[in-house]
Amino acid sequence: IRYFFYIGGNDSADTVRIVAEEARIAGYPLRAIHIPKTIDNDLVGNDHTPGFPSAARFVAQAFAGANLDNAALPGVYVGVVMGRHAGFLTAASALGKKFPDDGPHLIYVPERVFDVGRFLADVKAAYERHGRCMIAVSEGIHDATGAPIITQLAKSIEKDAHGNVQLSGTGALADLLCEEIKSKLGIKRVRGDTFGYLQRSFAGCVSDVDAREAREVGEKAVQYAMLGDPANLGSGSVAIRRTGFYSVDYELQPLPAVAGKTRVMQDEFIAASGTDITDAFSLYLR
Repeated sequence: IRYFFYIGGNDSADTVRIVAEEARIAGYPLRAIHIPKTIDNDLVGNDHTPGFPSAARFVAQAFAGANLDNAALPGVYVGVVMGRHAGFLTAASALGKKFPDDGPHLIYVPERVFDVGRFLADVKAAYERHGRCMIAVSEGIHDATGAPIITQLAKSIEKDAHGNVQLSGTGALADLLCEEIKSKLGIKRVRGDTFGYLQRSFAGCVSDVDAREAREVGEKAVQYAMLGDPANLGSGSVAIRRTGFYSVDYELQPLPAVAGKTRVMQDEFIAASGTDITDAFSLYLR
């Protein structure tokens, strides 16, 4: 075996780094290439990552539909979107808005501290202003200490194999936030959804750009690997770089530059209120 290709996010890139390093130490000629893929869009050195555009389209369409439902039967709607440390996918919920009073009216991403008291005040104000309130919230919202909000509200917490608090796969956060709204604000019609695996695997709204680029990063990985003798070439991670209003190029960046690191939303993408996105993000995502 002279070539190793591994598809995934930042943890996968770290796996490739470890394999490449062990091969180097052992004097084994191995070309190890990381191919990007994560709906979280949180790989350092990438303008965006394969998987994210399609998942973002799903989230935008889901909120656009839920907005019509919520307008017909007013109340509070909470949609929990994937994203432990990065809020790109949650922020995509705003892309389906057509009119100023369309939801989501509040967007909460993990790049900003989440305060339950302020959250309830925000919901109350939006509900009074619009007669309803739609909320997009990232599963990774946390308090000022960095502790996930779910650990504050839930009685029992599950952890995954890496020791991380289990955020996906349950409807706990949505249910807990809905209960807070009902009990503290006295609003009766409150509904919550956890998008879960649907947002990362829904085949009905694949982005054409995403499908093309997903193939191209794989092709580029093979091309970089076949450039010459693998013993004389370093390993790396394929990165998507934007080169125009919409065009991209592909580069091979060093594995340590991306492995185990997390990219988060730029400040210019998040509104000063901390509960909305900016036009700069909308333009970037389109």
